[in-house]
Amino acid sequence: MRLDKGFGFIADGGSGSKNSDIFFHRSAVVGVDFDSLREGQEVSFRTEPDPRDSSRFRAVNVQPIESSDQSE
Repeated sequence: MRLDKGFGFIADGGSGSKNSDIFFHRSAVVGVDFDSLREGQEVSFRTEPDPRDSSRFRAVNVQPIESSDQSE
């Protein structure tokens, strides 16, 4: 995931192509504040057609994935 001012891009499965990254707006983030997200953090999300260009998709319901790597 890459973040910018008020929006970000989610890498699509590590394909390495910038064109396959999925756009999301800060309003699509749920459960946490957009500013608490970190670049490279794993997130869960759904996609929907972008209303500005129906040939593209955008992410909605973007949520950070909790790390299962917890020390006891």
